[in-house]
Amino acid sequence: MLRISAFLFALFGCVASAVIHAEELNGSAGGSTRADTSFVLLTENFPPYNMATDGKNFAQESNIKGIAVEVVRETFKRAGIGYNLTLRFPWDRIYKLAMENPGYGVFVTARLPEREKLFKWVGPIGPDDWILLARADSPIQLSTLEAARSYRIGAYKGDAIAMELARQGMKPITVLSDKDNARKLVDGQLDLWATGDPAGRYLARQEGITGLKTVLRFNSAELFLALNKDTPDAVVQRLQRALDQLRKEGVVDSIFAEYL
Repeated sequence: MLRISAFLFALFGCVASAVIHAEELNGSAGGSTRADTSFVLLTENFPPYNMATDGKNFAQESNIKGIAVEVVRETFKRAGIGYNLTLRFPWDRIYKLAMENPGYGVFVTARLPEREKLFKWVGPIGPDDWILLARADSPIQLSTLEAARSYRIGAYKGDAIAMELARQGMKPITVLSDKDNARKLVDGQLDLWATGDPAGRYLARQEGITGLKTVLRFNSAELFLALNKDTPDAVVQRLQRALDQLRKEGVVDSIFAEYL
């Protein structure tokens, strides 16, 4: 009888241990997450938020810098969650990878209504005003986006700005690298460049182009880290709490001050 009782006790202990472990894997045991939770994080060259230290379109880990990169690193560190970071090209590809593969994330991207259910979100990381830039000598003056319809407008393929222009029935001329639009603008191939601020001006300076003028500021967006929609809510909440605490402590502002 004692042997049977001991056996049942041991069996119960094993079952209980398995249940607890399963709950931890699912992030349901008191909101906990796996100690070995890890993400594949993807980003692109989008200065000053994310960029390769050598300016190329592929980089990993310490060879990637920028405002968003530093904020994301500090957020994951504070949350105690692991990650591997890769900068790749083009944006369309890494966006799709994050959308289709559990354990993946992509940053930075605007949180738009049509994207809301495609991902789970952590942020905001920083602002991205949407503007139309023209050459310094351009006579173009605009008060509405509709007034720009007749002009040749360059935009970044797959970007939220290009998507918004298309949604409004416009036909932006898109490229795979947004900095190419700066050169096309000054060379007369475009009348206007739809881009973000401060990103657009930063990219133009990198190309040696200055003096571009803002003829319209038509939206203000917030940029986020987008995680695959299968990410457990407990993990998302843990990351969000970490980011909120960093912002409260002034860490996020300090990172911005280093770059702007």
